[in-house]
Amino acid sequence: MECRDKVIETDRLLLRILDESWAETVLDYYLRNFAFLRQWEPQRDAEFFTAECQRSLLLTELARMNLGEMFRFWIVKKEEARQRRTIGTVALSNIVRGGFQSCHLGYKLDQSELRRGYMTEAIGGVVGFAFGELGLHRVEANILPRNAASLGVVGKLGFYHEGLARKYLQINGRWEDHIHMVIRNLAMEEIEN
Repeated sequence: MECRDKVIETDRLLLRILDESWAETVLDYYLRNFAFLRQWEPQRDAEFFTAECQRSLLLTELARMNLGEMFRFWIVKKEEARQRRTIGTVALSNIVRGGFQSCHLGYKLDQSELRRGYMTEAIGGVVGFAFGELGLHRVEANILPRNAASLGVVGKLGFYHEGLARKYLQINGRWEDHIHMVIRNLAMEEIEN
């Protein structure tokens, strides 16, 4: 199965890998959430907010997914499955194999869908994919200390605090500290022991 056919289903959501035909949908997501996402993400240039750029990014990500380097799932509510609308994304990036078997987790949700449990549900599905289908040992999330909602989401899922990374990522033009949160594949550890 090609990556573009992969769908993770949860109680209320479909987590889909999108191809370039979804460029306008992805652009709509970013435009709807422009002001909200600025506080949590790197600065974006004007080109990012074009359908052409989103089409190119979707194609690049699809190629990287087919190589197993990363996976990005876009969140669609089941009740809106026939509409071409996404409410967010969960990504596994920087997948490293060998003795590490780990990756980074990134996620974002439409500001109009906050506090409904969608992100907890989506991340749970993607972590299950990471540990099950991909056989990874660790999933690591780096979260701004002021992002209490995000820390709460991963805390509910069993991520634990592993440390503070000083000036770790540049967010909206400023180097920011991040809390390093981790979840390990305990089933894999039990098999090995």
